[in-house]
Amino acid sequence: MPELPEVETTRRGLAPHVEGRRVAGVTLRRPNLRWPIPPEITELLPGQRIDAVRRRAKYLLLDTAAGSALLHLGMSGSLRVLPGDTPLRAHDHVDIALDEGRGPPGRVLRFNDPRRFGCLLWQPPGETHELLADLGPEPLSEAFDGDYLFAMSRGRSAPVKTFLMDQRVVVGVGNIYAAEALFAAGISPLRAAGKVSRERYARLAEEIRKILRYAIERGGTTLRDFISPDGEPGYFELELSAYGRGGEPCPRCGRPLKQASIGQRTTVWCGHCQK
Repeated sequence: MPELPEVETTRRGLAPHVEGRRVAGVTLRRPNLRWPIPPEITELLPGQRIDAVRRRAKYLLLDTAAGSALLHLGMSGSLRVLPGDTPLRAHDHVDIALDEGRGPPGRVLRFNDPRRFGCLLWQPPGETHELLADLGPEPLSEAFDGDYLFAMSRGRSAPVKTFLMDQRVVVGVGNIYAAEALFAAGISPLRAAGKVSRERYARLAEEIRKILRYAIERGGTTLRDFISPDGEPGYFELELSAYGRGGEPCPRCGRPLKQASIGQRTTVWCGHCQK
């Protein structure tokens, strides 16, 4: 599933082509993705100017005066700005047509989602959609640091990796980046969240921010189904230290990396370097 850097890469790729443009029309080729597409998408969005493209956690919001279209890429979704006459591919479910504005005429924002685990929903102005209401802080915001993680973890017996991936604790730290940050911080993913010290959480928060920023700069992590809006894959995958490398030599000590399932997600770590 695309994680925070992939979604932020998508946002940055779309924004110059979409912000300031008016929605000329919306074409739905099916009435639902993961959930039914609400009528506001076709009734309120056309005619509105897209004032901003925002990201909250792994969601993208197209902000207009009438409200915000709320999108999630799911496991296999992609958004592209294309000429309106671009031939349809399988699973091209939604077109948001854009007026000329500051860019070329006849462009569409096209949502392709083979598995239909993504969504297209609506957030009225001044409200917070229920999917966003209980989310934790952004990991790149000032609200997120080691002291915050330490306070939130007290009394928790769940593995620290599961704790990090709880979107009510912090958003956007999915399986890949949790594994990488724990490796960089030298913390075993199996350690109980409540047994990690304040000092080690300070290091972990620093590594999370560092890895996420670097991954965003490099265009995200190439997943089987993810390609950035310009058609180029991300590049961070080439530099992963732990994720997907079970059984391979640890980059630090050379011992074989361990692999197990934690919270139904494959986890890789070094039993020697991570305690």
